[in-house]
Amino acid sequence: MSLITILTLISAISFLFFGFACFFNPVLKSEFVRYGFKSSRKLVGVLQLLGALGLFLGYLFSPILQAIAALGLSILMILGFLVRLNIRDSVIQSAPSLIYAMLNAVIFMMLFDII
Repeated sequence: MSLITILTLISAISFLFFGFACFFNPVLKSEFVRYGFKSSRKLVGVLQLLGALGLFLGYLFSPILQAIAALGLSILMILGFLVRLNIRDSVIQSAPSLIYAMLNAVIFMMLFDII
């Protein structure tokens, strides 16, 4: 199994989990209130699910779709990281969003042979 396959599976499975959690997990619902983005929770969940689906389908059928999904998820996670910094979360609390932003940026760059 290639590195890009492994990274894509890790990201896609994670975002399926996170996307559904936005709709059903009470802890995550309260986190969006804490972030000041209560009304955006469902949108973020849909974007995460679409990103995961784009990674899966793109991997199977279209590297361009996979790249668009990876870029979109990377941007979404950079925005999440900035929100965390804005509400003064610790580095530990903020790290997952930055790690997922970098993971998806790496997938994007690997698809275009940038790295």
